Amino acid sequence: MSVHPENTASPVPAGTGEMVLSGAFFRLLAALSAVLIASVLLRLIVQDPGPGALFRHLLIGVFVMSTILGFITLWLRRLLQQKIISPLETIAAANRRFSEGDLQATLEKLPDGTPREILEIASSREAMLRMIMEISDERLRLVGFIKKAFGLYLSDPIAEEILSSPNGPAVSGRRENVTILMADLRGFTAMSEDRDPAEMVHLLNRYLARMSEIIVSYNGIIDEIIGDAILAVFGIGDAKEDHAQRATACAIDMQNALPAVSDEIAADGYPPLEMGIGINTGTVTVGSIGSEIRMKYGVVGTPVNTAARIEANTFGGQILVGEETRRAAGDALRVMPPRSAMVKGLKAPLVFYSVAGIAPPLDRTLKTVPPDENGSAIRLPFYYWKMKEKTVISGSSYGETRRIGENWIEADLEEPVAPFENIRLRFEFCVDAHCFEYIDARGLPAEEEGGTAYRLGITAMDPKDRGVLKKWLRETKH
Repeated sequence: MSVHPENTASPVPAGTGEMVLSGAFFRLLAALSAVLIASVLLRLIVQDPGPGALFRHLLIGVFVMSTILGFITLWLRRLLQQKIISPLETIAAANRRFSEGDLQATLEKLPDGTPREILEIASSREAMLRMIMEISDERLRLVGFIKKAFGLYLSDPIAEEILSSPNGPAVSGRRENVTILMADLRGFTAMSEDRDPAEMVHLLNRYLARMSEIIVSYNGIIDEIIGDAILAVFGIGDAKEDHAQRATACAIDMQNALPAVSDEIAADGYPPLEMGIGINTGTVTVGSIGSEIRMKYGVVGTPVNTAARIEANTFGGQILVGEETRRAAGDALRVMPPRSAMVKGLKAPLVFYSVAGIAPPLDRTLKTVPPDENGSAIRLPFYYWKMKEKTVISGSSYGETRRIGENWIEADLEEPVAPFENIRLRFEFCVDAHCFEYIDARGLPAEEEGGTAYRLGITAMDPKDRGVLKKWLRETKH
């Protein structure tokens, strides 16, 4: 025996006119039928007519009842159609147009003589629709404002993910293989010490605006802006596996665009800008980090710290990529021979490559001149002080240079300088009527363990001092 599923579709209900007319018709029919039956029974009791007379009386009653029933039905139909059915159908048609997407569907003029109750329904409908539209417009404006505001503090893909998440800001963590780019201006902190804060913020925003445009054009996500440093991530939620190539091409465009920004600010009396970029690839945790009081969407993991350490080894105008990035980018990446440095906390030396360009289809070439890794053997005495942020935290110590490059110093130091530790130094002599200003530098990881010389990366230097230094370097090479 076959079993057929029951038809669960709900029947279409009858319209108002059909329901009212059918109800009135059957009630009136029942009433007239009762009157006819009563009249026939009364005739039998009072007059005791014969069968023929009783039949004629019954026919006359049926005729009269049908006439009355037809007249009242037609009159009632016309009355209902004009006063109730037509106004309700007008309202229902406008509602159907609205539900089908015609948000501007307005109610046509109701017929004259429409009952007060229906007029009140129509008026209430118009008021409710206006309220709904106002609330909808306000909601859309609010959503647009929230997305725009989020976009200023978070990248658009992150803002979209948070707004679409059922848990709101509490986006659960996940593991993803990404490429991290860390960019940092050289000497900006020292330059800001004797400048107006408002001017420095304006300058910094000009730099960040240009760099942000380039990062977004490569589908990068700006995870954080830390003062004059940018932490960007490539590959979050991206099905493409070319994030290492995109991050490297992005870094090349950033370095190539910086001279134009530097020329713009030079017209306002600012010294040239220099930037170092470190890139690393690896698996990180992506998601919301924090508590109900303060939350941040970002990435955490060893690859992020490694990217910062690689960046700390860069000179102005240089791009360094880690071993994992070079491997992920493949043969498209054009790099210099690898360098390595011992970094505290790592069991093996940190290996990185200086980028020269990337092959098609991205096809980018770094225009900045690579730093001279060999430098010149120049011995110069100097004094130095250890710094924390902008504050001197130690007395003066003595040092003497062994080799000098345009962006680095190799020196013997009285007091050791740890990797990434900031110092301020000054050559205590004048040459050709020129006396050196203070130079800001940072300790770099040692090329090998057990060495006696310390390597310092120059982070800020007066342009006149840099000109004298370049002159010395040229003279020592000829």
